[in-house]
Amino acid sequence: MSNTHQALPKIFKDAKDFMPLNGTDYIELYVSNAKQAAYFYKAALGFQSYAYAGLETGLKEYESYVVSQGKIKLILTSPLKSNTVIGKHIDNHGDGVKVVALWVDNAVDAYNTAMEKGARSYMEPEIIKDNEGTIIRSGIHTYGETVHIFVERTDYTGHFLPGFIRWETPDFNPSSVGLKYIDHMVGNVKLGQMNKWVNFYEEVMGFTNILTFDDKDISTEYTALMSKVVSNGNGRIKFPINEPAEGRKRSQVDEYLDFYEGEGVQHLAVATDDIVTTVQQMRNRGVEFLTIPDSYYETVLDRVGKIDEDLKPLQDLGILIDRDEEGYLLQIFTKPIEPRPTLFFEIIQRKGAQSFGKGNFKALFEAIEREQSIRGTL
Repeated sequence: MSNTHQALPKIFKDAKDFMPLNGTDYIELYVSNAKQAAYFYKAALGFQSYAYAGLETGLKEYESYVVSQGKIKLILTSPLKSNTVIGKHIDNHGDGVKVVALWVDNAVDAYNTAMEKGARSYMEPEIIKDNEGTIIRSGIHTYGETVHIFVERTDYTGHFLPGFIRWETPDFNPSSVGLKYIDHMVGNVKLGQMNKWVNFYEEVMGFTNILTFDDKDISTEYTALMSKVVSNGNGRIKFPINEPAEGRKRSQVDEYLDFYEGEGVQHLAVATDDIVTTVQQMRNRGVEFLTIPDSYYETVLDRVGKIDEDLKPLQDLGILIDRDEEGYLLQIFTKPIEPRPTLFFEIIQRKGAQSFGKGNFKALFEAIEREQSIRGTL
């Protein structure tokens, strides 16, 4: 498959005041061993083989495996040589999220808007082509070394992106566990930086601050943090931004910043329509989740009211429950999936609720503290 890259002129169209974003296009993680990581995501999390780029497609510096489930696409990228940008990123941070790609109708306009409003350029608009059509991409920096790439697919009918071929493994495609789409992505930033990045998303990308949690909302006897949630216009892209707050001991955000050695994406929240089945299948495949004490379930229905599900399976699996004005939600959090205590996943099922489980914060953070104590990092 042939493909070409073409730089666009440096003089772009006039920037618009508002940046239309359709949703998440893909998430790219830099990992030490992409092939083995792809196996884990398939075997443990129910993803399917989707696309590949590497030596066989003409790349010499890195290779990428793409896995998919529902509307979620993850690119897992590893270097093929020493002393590369990707390798240095992994050396600094361990395996983690590098790119949060956003699907747009016009990648040039998105870039213009961001640059006019003060963003720092990561990738000027470029055209990439193959015999399936044309994609336009551009990109900007955000917190830490995380970047957003704007992806315009208007004139492309191919499988994924130019430069990738289909990756098919007919003898090993474990079944889906029911993950549907990215519900939200949480970023951890340093003390005093939360408002800076909330303002960035508001002013540069046209997001709205929809929720704010202070250290009274998110605290235990030992630790605390603060968080604000920003959302784009159609509500499909939501980014909670966390920063540490003063506490008696070091919070989960402090631990993340220590081991990631900088700011970055803390967790991906992925949606399911049947959390009990999804979590049971993930547990059967070896995924480890935070444990919740039985005492949580003695009073939870007094707080959240009637729910459709039987409580016993939720308790057996450690699934948390919370309610807001729109309905209720069910959620659970994996333990970190990398050697460093950094990146993890949240599994969430929304039954009308649009919030983020404020009523569960105390139980959740006490569970995280128990893990920190075992690791000796609390």
